[in-house]
Amino acid sequence: MTINQGFLLTRQARDVSGTTNIDLWLATEQGPAQLIIEGEKPVFFVLQQDTALIEEQIANMAIPAELKPLPLHSFDSEPLAACYCATVKDAQALSQALKLQELLVLEDDIRLADRYLMERFIKGSVEFTGTGQSRNGYQRITNVKCRQGDYTPQLKVVSLDIECSEKGILYSIGLDSPLDSRVIMIGEPQPAETSIEWVKDERELLLAMVNWFKLFDPDVIIGWNVIDFDFRLLHKRAEWNKLKLYIGRGNQASYFRTSNTTQQGFISIPGRVVMDGIDTLKTATYHFRSWSLESVSQELLGEGKQIHNVHDRMDEINQMFKNDKPSLAKYNLQDCVLVNKIFAHTHLLEFAIERSRLTGVELDRVGGSVAAFTNLYLPQIHRAGYVAPNLHPENWIASPGGYVMDSIPNLYDSVLVLDFKSLYPSIIRSFLIDPMGLIEGLKLEIGKADNQAVPGFRGGQFDRRKHFLPKMIEDLWAARDVAKKNNEKAFSQAIKIIMNSFYGVLGSSGCRFFDTRLASSITMRGHEIMKQTKRLIEDKGYQVIYGDTDSTFVSLNGQFSQQEADKVGNQLVEHINQWWTQHLKQEYNLTSILELEYETHYRKFLMPTIRGQETGSKKRYAGLIGEGEQKRIVFKGLESARTDWTPLAQRFQSNLYSMVFHDQDPSEYVRDTVERTLAGEFDDELVYQKRLRRKLHEYQKNIPPQVRAARMADEINAQLGRPLQYQSKGRIEYLITVSGPEPKEYLKSTIDYQHYIDKQLKPVAEAILPFIGLDFTSLSEPQLGLF
Repeated sequence: MTINQGFLLTRQARDVSGTTNIDLWLATEQGPAQLIIEGEKPVFFVLQQDTALIEEQIANMAIPAELKPLPLHSFDSEPLAACYCATVKDAQALSQALKLQELLVLEDDIRLADRYLMERFIKGSVEFTGTGQSRNGYQRITNVKCRQGDYTPQLKVVSLDIECSEKGILYSIGLDSPLDSRVIMIGEPQPAETSIEWVKDERELLLAMVNWFKLFDPDVIIGWNVIDFDFRLLHKRAEWNKLKLYIGRGNQASYFRTSNTTQQGFISIPGRVVMDGIDTLKTATYHFRSWSLESVSQELLGEGKQIHNVHDRMDEINQMFKNDKPSLAKYNLQDCVLVNKIFAHTHLLEFAIERSRLTGVELDRVGGSVAAFTNLYLPQIHRAGYVAPNLHPENWIASPGGYVMDSIPNLYDSVLVLDFKSLYPSIIRSFLIDPMGLIEGLKLEIGKADNQAVPGFRGGQFDRRKHFLPKMIEDLWAARDVAKKNNEKAFSQAIKIIMNSFYGVLGSSGCRFFDTRLASSITMRGHEIMKQTKRLIEDKGYQVIYGDTDSTFVSLNGQFSQQEADKVGNQLVEHINQWWTQHLKQEYNLTSILELEYETHYRKFLMPTIRGQETGSKKRYAGLIGEGEQKRIVFKGLESARTDWTPLAQRFQSNLYSMVFHDQDPSEYVRDTVERTLAGEFDDELVYQKRLRRKLHEYQKNIPPQVRAARMADEINAQLGRPLQYQSKGRIEYLITVSGPEPKEYLKSTIDYQHYIDKQLKPVAEAILPFIGLDFTSLSEPQLGLF
């Protein structure tokens, strides 16, 4: 019997002739494989005490279903039975009917293919055996047996991008991959430096794309907004041309659907994964000022596209399609190449593969922290005799957030930042916090010697022996240490995100294991740890000026060299870690995983006040770190770090703080910036960029400036016969003029320079100047001459 290795691309369960089929498409070293698993029975769980009523319901509905009492319990300790059905359709109908009778039904929302994989602990990589048949370009495997594997695939990737008219009529499709790089273009053949496949019309264009997929057979399709824009339009045009897009493996059609609530698009292509660049970067916790391809590629790669203005772009694309198709092909392919370069630069595909290998979530899953936790946790509690609870959003009680201490505003010399390494995961490990551990712990009496429960908060307490989450985090932690040592950045990042998401999952009403006692036992323990750490530092004679979630800011009360500061930082960390180790052992008989690290020495550090008040601000500060040429200023939460402030304010802040931190007098610089702003020398730096978070018509009261600018822009667009840009969210660039906010592309009035001085320069200056005895107003007012 040959054991084969593969990596999961797509999964699907369907009903076929009164039974079920699970289709798993894998990438293997021998090429694509389709695993057909037949006859798996959908299952959900019910109370044993309800079985007579349920038998009656099954008889009434005349569906083949079987009830089987099992040694499993609910989280409320009630004995359960499993209800097996022949098809997914039957299982859904029966569970719905039982709920209408207000009978408890558990785990009926776990999809059949997901359950099949998770109960076998299959996470991305699969080992399988079965009977193989060679088909056109793939292996079809029946009589399948699967188990967890350890296989890292080399996936074939294509970057796809379309060009079209403003009305959504297709012009061309760009495809860039190591296998083949070309643009399929409507038109008569003509010489071009780009590889172009010429076709006569839109129908032929779509058929040529289908043929390309058959020929080059990629595993993964990437792009920029590729699902909601490119594939949405491709399906729309295919429908108009009365075509099906047979771009799936096994000659299967792709399927596009739109969510009823959010209007978001979803695509499923059997045997191929579609990964959107924007969504995958967000899942990997990247942040950008703007998510346009131009902006992200400039920031990451230092290169971008040639056309910026959306109207110029549309006009130019139309002109190129009419008069210069080779140039349009070049432009089309450039977008594909940029997306490929972004994926390569950020190791996004490797990140997605590792996340899938760790948690079992699909490669293209956006977010997915609840799904990851469920995949990992569910099969373990089943083996411990429990079935998971349902969602209970109506019982939702928020747990406190992270600890944030009031700050002490000032301009300081030598401030240290001490950070707890992965504070919440280490609290979970140290205090044995776990959903099943909570259920088991509540059965114990506090103080009973043989297995004393570990106390939590809000009435929670945890079993010392029966738990899974601390071990899950310990394994991830160890894997991350190895990944860091081997410089595997994508792997390390994937682990960090998963590990840190587990607290968020337990504190989210969107997770079936949510319980306020769980989340509060993590955050409130965090508060306790931060407050005690502050006391320990102050006992050593230093001043704690701020604390935030897991970071403590310590003023050394004087100027210290880097070497002196390092010595103090390391001594403090050693003392505090030792204290926590002893405290947890003596107080709870627990092993402390808490680890404080010395992270940064700020040579100069500003903790500003809340604007217009004397109280210290939170989550806003700036400091100078490093030595010699490595010196740099770090901004947190201030204007330089925020995307909704103008480039002028950001540059002004950067220069002003640099002068103050280097003990230079900034008076002349402040005066000069104000005068040159008034003289119109910085007009290109006065543009605001704001995101419209709702549809334009939804803004009824308190209309913000970005909405007024967007409405004006679309009124002008309508007059000029151009497509409306801002009706459905989006990002607007605008300036403040003497007539109010106006869109950058249709600026008519004079710029209101006084607005920029009062609302952009002044707040930046007033955060720091008072600490060195200066005042923005007196510096910026016109100088009075003496006669």
